Amino acid sequence: MCGSCGCGDLSHSHEDRGRRLRIEENLLAANDRYAQANRAWLAARGAWMINLMASPGAGKTSLLVRTLRELGRRFPCAVIEGDQQTSLDAERIRACGVKALQINTGKACHLDAHHVGHALAKLDPPKGAWVFVENVGNLVCPAAFDLGEQMRVVLLSVTEGEDKPLKYPYMFHRADLILITKIDLLPYVEFDLKRCLEYVRRLKPQVEALKLSARTGEGMEAWYAWLKAKAQAGQSACMA
Repeated sequence: MCGSCGCGDLSHSHEDRGRRLRIEENLLAANDRYAQANRAWLAARGAWMINLMASPGAGKTSLLVRTLRELGRRFPCAVIEGDQQTSLDAERIRACGVKALQINTGKACHLDAHHVGHALAKLDPPKGAWVFVENVGNLVCPAAFDLGEQMRVVLLSVTEGEDKPLKYPYMFHRADLILITKIDLLPYVEFDLKRCLEYVRRLKPQVEALKLSARTGEGMEAWYAWLKAKAQAGQSACMA
């Protein structure tokens, strides 16, 4: 269980709470060291990593599949898949002709930097690669763990409700980009897009937000343009 995100049984004693806080601090400090090592490893290769986070069913894998099919031949890509069980998502990615490694976390509700460091070594992405991490699906635990990524992208589908940014503020506050997904379903669901974006900007006024549908392709070009611009900026920083 993940102590840092508050899941699991909690004691009511002050002594146990203090012990729990010390354990959490030690875990996060160790994770941050691994994250910095991952970041340095990627920088040495001129590669960059994007951490995709969302609720289950928000469309992370569908977004990746379309992205890789349309960009994977022009840019070197690799994918780290995080799920509690199965290798179904990694199999979908490999069908696109892209290297993918599945991490099954069992009872754990997130990936951590140690997991990802081992995955990077096994994947051995080429120089200048784009490494996508599809994190375990939820809007709580993954937000606390730096993986060594350069960018955090949070997906929110129109089937989930426009109030999710207010309910899970830490996740959205830490995002570099918000993707509103499945917009082809807007005519069929009750989702106030304007209000959702207001909630997002209330948490992080300058954050970028894009609307798209991986099924129809609407808005995908803006997503690709964002990826290319950030990759170019990251590679320029590595060369400086």
